[in-house]
Amino acid sequence: MWMPVCGLSRLISQTIVCARVTGVDLILVWTEGHAVACERLCPHEQADLALGHLSGRRLFCPRHAASFDLRKGTISHGWPSRPLRIYPTRIDDGQVWIDATAVNSPAI
Repeated sequence: MWMPVCGLSRLISQTIVCARVTGVDLILVWTEGHAVACERLCPHEQADLALGHLSGRRLFCPRHAASFDLRKGTISHGWPSRPLRIYPTRIDDGQVWIDATAVNSPAI
């Protein structure tokens, strides 16, 4: 089930936007012409990734400076953490949509 969560123009202007989908806190990130949805809390130390910064397609945690690849969710080398959960997005009619079914699916 796809849900609209943010206007595309808002995401482009703000770069990182917080969202809540079916009770789960996420962030939307605009990077290199793509909308990416991921979990809001860092899987390593639960820092708020909405306060992080971007460099290309990497999102840097504001607490410990490790970074996550926004294509696969992998953390930078040397950090003991599971990957960042990335959720399917699409852009339609000026809105960013998230697959809510994927958000509620158990992590693999």
